[in-house]
Amino acid sequence: MGNKHNSAGFKTRSPLSIFIVICLCCFFYILGAWQKSGFGKGDGIAVQMSKQTDCQIFPDLNFETHHNDVEIIEPSKPKAKVFKPCDVKYTDYTPCQEQDRAMKFPRENMIYRERHCPPEEEKLHCLIPAPKGYTTPFPWPKGRDYVHYANVPHKSLTVEKAVQNWVQFQGDVFKFPGGGTMFPQGADAYIDELASVIPIADGSVRTALDTGCGVASWGAYLMKRNVLAMSFAPRDNHEAQVQFALERGVPAVIGVLGSIHLPYPSRAFDMAQCSRCLIPWAANDGMFLMEVDRVLRPGGYWILSGPPINWKTYYQTWKRSKADLQAEQRRIEELAESLCWEKKYEKGDIAIFRKKANNKNCRRKSASICESKDADDVWYKEMEACKTPLPEVNSANEVAGGELKKFPERLFAIPPRVAKGLVEGVTAESFQEDNKLWKKHINAYKRNNKLIGTTRYRNIMDMNAGLGGFAAALESPKSWVMNVVPTIAKNTLGVIYERGLVGIYHDCCNLEDILLEMDRILRPEGIVIFRDEVDVMNKVKKIAGGMRWDTKMMDHEDGPLVPEKILVVVKQYWVGGTGNSTSSDQ
Repeated sequence: MGNKHNSAGFKTRSPLSIFIVICLCCFFYILGAWQKSGFGKGDGIAVQMSKQTDCQIFPDLNFETHHNDVEIIEPSKPKAKVFKPCDVKYTDYTPCQEQDRAMKFPRENMIYRERHCPPEEEKLHCLIPAPKGYTTPFPWPKGRDYVHYANVPHKSLTVEKAVQNWVQFQGDVFKFPGGGTMFPQGADAYIDELASVIPIADGSVRTALDTGCGVASWGAYLMKRNVLAMSFAPRDNHEAQVQFALERGVPAVIGVLGSIHLPYPSRAFDMAQCSRCLIPWAANDGMFLMEVDRVLRPGGYWILSGPPINWKTYYQTWKRSKADLQAEQRRIEELAESLCWEKKYEKGDIAIFRKKANNKNCRRKSASICESKDADDVWYKEMEACKTPLPEVNSANEVAGGELKKFPERLFAIPPRVAKGLVEGVTAESFQEDNKLWKKHINAYKRNNKLIGTTRYRNIMDMNAGLGGFAAALESPKSWVMNVVPTIAKNTLGVIYERGLVGIYHDCCNLEDILLEMDRILRPEGIVIFRDEVDVMNKVKKIAGGMRWDTKMMDHEDGPLVPEKILVVVKQYWVGGTGNSTSSDQ
């Protein structure tokens, strides 16, 4: 503002002062541009700013569990669109797997059990409630064996699978004895038998795939052996099988081998199994077995327990003829041989095959070769009855695609896909820089929320996983991370699996849909950490203001001059049919 004294008091600035001002402007411009990278490589100013912002960043966010009964008071003048709770009938709602929609699709090749998402006009734009009485799951490892009934209030499996030792109902909890249809004596005994053939103990086997997993007891018991299993099962007449697995703290997704490729990259898994999964492996010219071959790494193992193995003992129980079952097993073994697999073991109910390390050692002519040039380009692509070609090798001893280190060394070793330059723009140097960056980010997160890295957060998802640096920095028996690679992003999921981590491809919608979906899959009092430019954060915060989320914006760990910001969210505790909430401002 000007005043009458300004003209009289004004003096011409000296050239030196002008030079100093220009220098300062240039300095801060360069500093801001440098810090935009987010690395802050040893800069003293950035370190001091980080130290100053470490304390009291979240004075009004509480990460402990509450589960108090507090009446929700709607604000008189909401600052953002307010999302109302959905009807309690939607407690188990899964948008792309709903029964009513599924029944409209063909049953051939399980198409009706695949992912079918609703059009825009059928989407729910409301908040999915947790079941009444929902409480924080038991900490791992107790959570592997016990689940609160209130969290998954479905008893049908305790009746339908009673003789198979899957799950028992005791008072107000479910108990999972570790049994399964093909291992009623327990998963440990079953895994011990597998380990007599497969090198599970030495870190050679790290990633596993369980097709038709039930409540995922195989994956649950593999975790203590440092094997991370991706389990899937369809949403069928058995209620909430996969939801039981997730409540137990075990990786699992709703899925099926049908007409569409599995959402995993080629050469991803060290081991795969079908334990009475009832998949018709010999049907469709072996298409389903060829899909397992695509995702199984060279040198990997496939386990088949259940029909038709041990048909001589069970043919009457299965109500099938000896000739029919014998022909089915023979056809499966012929397909396995055409895929360059070798049967290593058969005893009782179990047969184990091993995939050759390359195509030079195949005993017979391979199945027809797929023409696709990119075996990882699979999202919503139809399966074909053809063998996915392996990368070429120079000798019979070379592992196609590159040999992997044993776990845990492979977690931070340069992945073969990176070493061979197969991921555009990613080098060994940038891979190592990404690891350093995420270790730094995780340390900053832990300073502000000391529960990160504990059993309080068991199931974790990275919704834009990149090279898997977040999951690698967080790696611990106390938690696991589902790494999501969006289909619009650079395809890095193969790198993630080569590190001994698991993940999945997924597509993205608009921002509101993404946040509502995040709220649906987030447990009451779970947290979300957003990291992005400030304008994106402001959009997120505006929508989150109407979602019963408590939010807090914070500076980048390198200080307030970095344009990238961090938004931390705590989902309030509330359940269907009541006004329960941990917040008094909603």
